[in-house]
Amino acid sequence: MLPASPRLAAGENRARPELADVFRQYGESYQRTHRILACEQKVMRAVSVCRTQELGGHLDRCDACGFERPAYNSCRNRHCPKCQSLVKAQWLEKQTSELLPVGYFHLVFTLPHEFNRLILAHKKIGLSLLFKAVTETLLEFGQTRLKGTLGIIAVLHTWDQTLKDHFHLHCLVPAGALSFDHSRWIAARKNFLFPVKALSLVFRAKFLALLQHNIARGKIDFPSEAINELRQKNWVVYAKKPFGSPHTVLDYLGRYTHRVALSNDRILQVEDGQVTLSYLDRKDGDLKKTMTLEAQEFIRRFLLHVLPAGFMRIRHFGFLANRSKKHALARCRTLLDLDPALPQSAILSAKDLLLKITGVDLSRCPCCHEGTMITIGNLPASSSLPRGDSS
Repeated sequence: MLPASPRLAAGENRARPELADVFRQYGESYQRTHRILACEQKVMRAVSVCRTQELGGHLDRCDACGFERPAYNSCRNRHCPKCQSLVKAQWLEKQTSELLPVGYFHLVFTLPHEFNRLILAHKKIGLSLLFKAVTETLLEFGQTRLKGTLGIIAVLHTWDQTLKDHFHLHCLVPAGALSFDHSRWIAARKNFLFPVKALSLVFRAKFLALLQHNIARGKIDFPSEAINELRQKNWVVYAKKPFGSPHTVLDYLGRYTHRVALSNDRILQVEDGQVTLSYLDRKDGDLKKTMTLEAQEFIRRFLLHVLPAGFMRIRHFGFLANRSKKHALARCRTLLDLDPALPQSAILSAKDLLLKITGVDLSRCPCCHEGTMITIGNLPASSSLPRGDSS
């Protein structure tokens, strides 16, 4: 059962609606009329109780004016729009030390929408094939055209601006490759990595070959005539303007890596069984518009983007792959005249890390703006919740 609207923390202003409000008001009726997977139910439950008294927390008091404020625990679910700031900050802190002093390319590989029903019915297999086809394509081009091994950060997105299913992979690639014998750093051209038309052809061939292999093994079902039609269709590979420095790469990483399908600030109104949200119309010059959906349809669209438990949506390949990163990345750094050892960042508390990344000081009193909030006691949880899924 999903909880009713929670009691607000002292001093908290919740004038704007949130995703949690949609689930609390309309989630139970949705579950009665729709088939829902366990992972989807887990997300709805987690988002509904996030930062409420149900999860417990602690009580803070200002040491100057005596203002008191309960601070409730978060659900830590990766699909929750309120739980990404700290996770993103921690991830960015780690990635900062691994950036190389070279340009970075940003490529986007998109699956044709004819595959949407297949992916939704077999998310784990279908999305794994997407990762495999894309990264094998890029690594192959690195081997044949640069004569070395690329590094790749791949980030899965499953949505468009109106919450419809739109499966695509964002890939961040340093502008160069590590030679096969690890003796040289082979720089790519400054403003060009690989031709997108050629990438598209190889991506298409690899994905369809992987798909047919899984069909032959009986893992998934897809009509052969549809495969033949898709073999004739142009698949979209888009190369964005390359990043000029590692600093702009970090800005990109912060905007793309830990996004969820919908941020709370896009929800404008929740009432009378309807949800109004803002979106950017990509076909109309990214003009900001609004749309209103029935709450049941809104929930259906949001749940399209719930990933299977344990499925990693951010992955590293080539010389950035976890199994080889320790030695390969160190070698890249040496060849680029850097210390092979990664710089070590100070271990910061959650509050200090958020202050560093966002400039928001959670310890400052929101009432007098002078005192420091001190924890004076714990607040017990009224229910338990399995901890959130990883990225």
